[in-house]
Amino acid sequence: MRLFQFSIIFLFFLSMIEGVKYATGLSDYLIPPLSEITAMILGRWRDFLVPSLNTLGVAIGGHCLAIILAVVVAFWARGGSILSNMIKTAAYNLQAYPVVAIAPLVFIFLGDGLVSRLLIATLICYFPLLLNFLGIFSSSVEEVEHFFMQTGRLDSMMEITIRVFENLDKMITVIAGSATLAMVGTIVAEFLAATMGIGYVIRKALYQNNLAAILACLLYIGFCSSLYLMAVEGMGRFIKRQLLT
Repeated sequence: MRLFQFSIIFLFFLSMIEGVKYATGLSDYLIPPLSEITAMILGRWRDFLVPSLNTLGVAIGGHCLAIILAVVVAFWARGGSILSNMIKTAAYNLQAYPVVAIAPLVFIFLGDGLVSRLLIATLICYFPLLLNFLGIFSSSVEEVEHFFMQTGRLDSMMEITIRVFENLDKMITVIAGSATLAMVGTIVAEFLAATMGIGYVIRKALYQNNLAAILACLLYIGFCSSLYLMAVEGMGRFIKRQLLT
């Protein structure tokens, strides 16, 4: 369903571009005709699909790392102690620096390989996760927690489990939404300095003024993002069914 929705949106986007082209009398050199774009998408599909899958793999890894990082930081920062406030302040201050400013340092110290792309993808998508996890972990479910407190079974892990279960739909939505940010972060890293992935392909196409190739990249990025989003949402529904049965 998401693939169909994306296809409709992309076709509408192409139609808008072509409409602007003919309405303003722009040349084929500036905006290529649909035939050229279609030939690029279908004739050179391997040149776009393989880098897109490479980017998707890195994005999935960065997304998983961001979830783990957000859970750990939110767990330790949920209280009101001095240590919790210090962790929270450090996490917030890290986000104050734009990733575009941090990325050159990452590439200088770690090179232009997999680790740099993973780290930048993680940095871009972890903060929304952290904010939501922190809100969930800090919000008490008084009735349920009071019951377990009276029975002497309430500890930190039980407290977190109760709060996660009560906010499961919210967590699934946040994790699914941050999946697209992981893809964006990976593409940004590749565009800036990497030597592989669909972001690198976009950078080469930009230097060549090849708008048809850029549009083809956008199509394959959308397909990969939609597939990953469908997978994350499906996994969330499966986990929810397993917990409720």
